[in-house]
Amino acid sequence: MVWIDTDMGFDDILAVMMVTASSKPVAGVSLVFGNAPMDAVRANAAGAASLLGWRFPIHTGAERAILGGVETPAHVLGPTGIPTRGRSLPQAEALPRTDALAALTAWLEGLDAPGEILALGPLTNIAILSLARPDLLSKIDSVTWMGGGATRGNHTASAEFNAFADPEAVAIVLASGISLRVADLDLCRQVLVGPEDVDVVRAAGTPRGEILADLLGAYVDIALTRGRPAMALYDPTAAAAFVAPDAFVFEDVEVTMELAGAHTRGRTIVDQRPHVKPNALWGMRADAVRVRALALDALVEAARS
Repeated sequence: MVWIDTDMGFDDILAVMMVTASSKPVAGVSLVFGNAPMDAVRANAAGAASLLGWRFPIHTGAERAILGGVETPAHVLGPTGIPTRGRSLPQAEALPRTDALAALTAWLEGLDAPGEILALGPLTNIAILSLARPDLLSKIDSVTWMGGGATRGNHTASAEFNAFADPEAVAIVLASGISLRVADLDLCRQVLVGPEDVDVVRAAGTPRGEILADLLGAYVDIALTRGRPAMALYDPTAAAAFVAPDAFVFEDVEVTMELAGAHTRGRTIVDQRPHVKPNALWGMRADAVRVRALALDALVEAARS
């Protein structure tokens, strides 16, 4: 049983699709600001649920960072957090505004065995949980997070977006003792999709396939407009690390979150020296062919159904 925490951009939606295509049931979803402000994240979640027939409960979580800021990559993803070539997610009835912390704690309290969390955005909801209910952390087997970067950033020269959006939350989670597996920028950049993959999805010839192909195409366009031939699969790589961990190599590392640097705030400092005290498993290598297939298979399956 898995709980998914997400800021519901296109790659988040694909990551959720990969989990639903696996044998792991989704207990619930908590939303967090990130790819867009919460109103847009909620609208994206409602539209994705309508398009894809999701039946699991979706709850509203943190609308801002631990220290109160709201950072988004609007300059890349636009105001909705999901760029498009013309087709968009369907307009859907607004989600009930149920509280994510209450739902997540109720889920953990009801577990007979530890559950797993897949986190695809800023770690604010997980940090709030760890502060509010530290007694429940033993019921979390692991958190798999897409975030951070061992070498360079994407939102700034030093910082990956999910880490930069709420670095205090990352620091809180690292200090909590939660078992954390990290799929960082460097790992995710090993897995690429390109224009030819858009054609494969569109070949399904269905209305749903047309929407998914359009959204995938706009996602690939992020790379194409920057002179790169293909786009990294970020959140789907984290989802693959969750559903197919044998396709990855993880190593024990000690991660420190930079909170104060004028030019390096949000940077994840990854120490691999042998004498360190590990506080995370860091993804080093991915079977890119297998991960890419898992993502595209989920897209094509959804497009055909």
